[in-house]
Amino acid sequence: MLNQLAASELILNEDGSIYHLNLLPEDIAEKIILVGDPDRVAKVSKHFDKVEIKKNKREFYTHTGILRGERITVMSTGIGTENIDIVMNELDALVNIDLKKKEIKSQKTSLQLFRMGTCGSVNPDVEVDNMLVTQNVVGLDGLMNFYKDYQFENEFSKSFYEKFPYEKIKPMLYFSEWSEELGELYKDAKYHGNTATFPGFYAPQGRQLRLLATDEQFLENLNDLGITNFEMETSAIYAFSQLLGHKAITVNNVIANRRRGEFSKDHHASEQNLIEWVLERVVK
Repeated sequence: MLNQLAASELILNEDGSIYHLNLLPEDIAEKIILVGDPDRVAKVSKHFDKVEIKKNKREFYTHTGILRGERITVMSTGIGTENIDIVMNELDALVNIDLKKKEIKSQKTSLQLFRMGTCGSVNPDVEVDNMLVTQNVVGLDGLMNFYKDYQFENEFSKSFYEKFPYEKIKPMLYFSEWSEELGELYKDAKYHGNTATFPGFYAPQGRQLRLLATDEQFLENLNDLGITNFEMETSAIYAFSQLLGHKAITVNNVIANRRRGEFSKDHHASEQNLIEWVLERVVK
């Protein structure tokens, strides 16, 4: 790879900000909370002592401020790993590329990334309205297969891949894991588990409206392979962090148990509990 990047590769706005996120390097902290829903950004930042930066473009909303004396950023990603592809590459560019010279820096910065989200569980023993931290993750969306240098294997991935019965989907699989260092901050979560990241909300997650899913037992089969919960972003966040040298952790609030047919009775209260619980541990 050439150290100097072409204008077509590193796209900037007229003010020099990175293309999609609409941010300058000074707009972000090294601790970043990632949420899916743009409306959740203000719900998080209202807990800051002070908000210094508010910017948005498309679904990407960013607030940066001070919490208990420490600078922190909260940013919305929207839904899906295709959005995470944008967010992770552009966040990394903000800290590890000189945007004016369009040159990759020799000295790299490692971000701390905290995904704060909601999820469904495929494990019948997991109770709704509780925190679940992702240790291992499998991506079923195929994204990281487009990146030349991505390889990851551990005991969970080897076991899952060997037993995964869906041959059409198998070539798309990729794996990653949490930052143990950040995991220590959330060791008191009720659940730690293995997450599946899906490329859609309906058939990939076993829902059927007018179109039928490939296998009605898909979620149950994933549970048998060691999957605890599912959502739509973590595999890419963890995998890019492995590639780029960042640290990442996902803390989800379980708002649905699909095996028991349960949904949170007050998911807004559950969301608020999640925000407060995560923030207490991000900045002591």
